[in-house]
Amino acid sequence: EKGGGSFTDTIASSTQFHIRIVVEQPDIGEIGNPVELLVMVGDANDNRPTFPQTHYQAVVKELASRGTEILTVQAADNDDPKTDNVRISYRLVAQIPERPRALFLVDRDSGVISLQGDSLEGAALQYTLTVVAEDAKGLNSSCTVVVNVLDENNHPPVFPQREYGPFHLPEGSCVGATVTTLSAWDGDQIGKDSWRVDYELESGDAEEIFALVGDETTNEVSLILQKALDYENVRQYTLVLSARNPEPLIRAEYGPASTATVSIIVDDVNESPTLPETHYEVSVREGEEPGRVIATIQGSDPDSHPIRYSLRGDTRGYFSIDANTGELRAAQALDREENSTYTMELVAEDGMNSSLSATALVTVHILDINDNSPVLVGDYSWKYLCTPRWEDQALLLASRDSDSPQHGGRLNFSLGSDPAVRRDWKLTPVNDTHTNLSMNTPYLAPEVYTVPFTISDSSTPPRSTFINLPGIILIVVFVRLPYQNPKPQSKAKQETVPLKSSA
Repeated sequence: EKGGGSFTDTIASSTQFHIRIVVEQPDIGEIGNPVELLVMVGDANDNRPTFPQTHYQAVVKELASRGTEILTVQAADNDDPKTDNVRISYRLVAQIPERPRALFLVDRDSGVISLQGDSLEGAALQYTLTVVAEDAKGLNSSCTVVVNVLDENNHPPVFPQREYGPFHLPEGSCVGATVTTLSAWDGDQIGKDSWRVDYELESGDAEEIFALVGDETTNEVSLILQKALDYENVRQYTLVLSARNPEPLIRAEYGPASTATVSIIVDDVNESPTLPETHYEVSVREGEEPGRVIATIQGSDPDSHPIRYSLRGDTRGYFSIDANTGELRAAQALDREENSTYTMELVAEDGMNSSLSATALVTVHILDINDNSPVLVGDYSWKYLCTPRWEDQALLLASRDSDSPQHGGRLNFSLGSDPAVRRDWKLTPVNDTHTNLSMNTPYLAPEVYTVPFTISDSSTPPRSTFINLPGIILIVVFVRLPYQNPKPQSKAKQETVPLKSSA
């Protein structure tokens, strides 16, 4: 008779069982000897390989060479490691985008993902790979690997054309005006430093008339006028622009296409004449002969047009100016004592367009000469002195000189050379213009005296005025004496009686 057996629960692989089999008969009991069985459980390969994560990220440089390792993926299998059931193989089943094909390779045994193509130059910025891990039975699982391609600066910027212009600019163009806007093309990833372009003016602008203003978001550059143009100075500019990346180039060089020429022509505009000064000061001696040139004022015209000169504000015609040469003359005799300063406006007009002009103030200072003699000021016809001489009595004489202090200055009084005059009279200066005339002797006979004296200015040589001062009356003083040889009475008690002047 035969018998059989079965397991009542799941048994893990690589498990051993010792089973003792006993044969019994219901009425008799055991029949024969027990049998010992050793049962060994073998691996059934019932586990699929799995990755520790389902998504991976990796980076590879654009110019990486063939065979560059990018990432290693590893799957695990829970079957018996002592069996071939845990042997895993890897394969790449999908690449998005698909082209170019065969860019990447997964090693069948190690799971190393490497670059299969010669380079990634010109490839997409990102690829999504699907990698499958499979055991010998065909059980498998997959993971996704996202490979980001890191852009490298392997494209120099190039201009779409080598020459721009010519652009016409009038010389009066406003500072800050845009001449033109241009850009160079760069094949690297947009927005990266390898794509950005730095522009520079290499030559043609020694005076820095122009400036470059770039836009980092578009790689455009504007050529800006930063100083005034002058047709008479420079009539044409040939600017050489270069385009460079802020990052060093890799496996590339800058060539002629990274340089461009911009031509600018300056158009002439009729400009106003100019005067070198805004205020001219001229000095001339009074009494100079009319018609003599006292100054020459000359302007300049940027366009080399003739200039015509005229005066404004000289209503009385004291001066004249030659319309062609700018020679300023005194039109009539000038007297400093009448007016010491004259101010007028000089006008320099463009000879081709009278609406274009420049103006400046002209001030003419009249220099004093010693052309006036001092004069006695005042009426002294009824002045008198007392005799015998009183203490401190004097006649105050005043004088004036119309010249400037340089020539007038201190006025000097001096008596005539007659010894009798010098004996009887004396002059005592009070200040620069006044002096005291007094008796130089205790007593002179009462009568009318004429005192000759001279007034001189302080110039070299001096100008003098001789004066016979008439009508100096000496009066007698009557003093009532209480006794012989009394003491002198005070002036308050003296009586004076003027004498009539002699005919």
